[in-house]
Amino acid sequence: MDDEQLPRQEPEDPRPQQRVPAFNLPPVILASLAVLIIVFAVMNLPWWSDETLNWLYFTFSFIPARYAFPLSQQGLEWLWTPVTYSLLHGGIEHIVFNSLWLMVFAAPVARRIGGTRYVIFWILSSAASAFMHAALYWGDQTLLIGASGVVSALMGAACRFAFPAMDGRRLPMREAHLNPRLTILDSLRSRTVVAYIVMWVAGNALVAFGITLAGDSSQPVAWDAHIGGFLFGFLLFSLFDRQPSIEVHEPAPFDE
Repeated sequence: MDDEQLPRQEPEDPRPQQRVPAFNLPPVILASLAVLIIVFAVMNLPWWSDETLNWLYFTFSFIPARYAFPLSQQGLEWLWTPVTYSLLHGGIEHIVFNSLWLMVFAAPVARRIGGTRYVIFWILSSAASAFMHAALYWGDQTLLIGASGVVSALMGAACRFAFPAMDGRRLPMREAHLNPRLTILDSLRSRTVVAYIVMWVAGNALVAFGITLAGDSSQPVAWDAHIGGFLFGFLLFSLFDRQPSIEVHEPAPFDE
């Protein structure tokens, strides 16, 4: 009888297996989410009086009417409110939806440009969104709050690199930041990018007519601030990008 051959045991790998985290977000994104949540919690503390809440919203919300009067005749709120308004949210649905979109689109942008440039991008895109709103509602006394304008700017920035490259390469979403940066014209030649922009514009057009697809439909949505943010991110992303622009060509046919 032949001896039974024992199965060969492969040598064990001494290196510990690395676990892949469920949410592999850059630290600056986690910090952004933490700031939004902390600010929301503070604004909703139960012991605030109506007078205190009104003061907080007046002091940190963006109000277009501030810029219709001489700045020397008012306080300094005009200086910081183009940014601080983006940290305020009006309800649970408002902050939840903005946080979800932030995790999706901010992560590849932050991985690509780094934490410091991401913070600068947030500040400038927030101001761009606010002043687009102010340009259309000059002198209006309503309050603008929420990070939607910044999220829209991140969406616009992602159009320049995060979608599948025109040369046929496809990287997983976690590595989308490694894609070459497309020029504005190359982006507009990409069917994926154009289809995304069309859907984004259509969604904001519905919001402009009072049709909200997601979120709290009882609150007015500043669709104009979204457009201002998106244009900022799409047109000016190259100013923040750390990687040099790579000219992208259509793939050449293979020789048979």
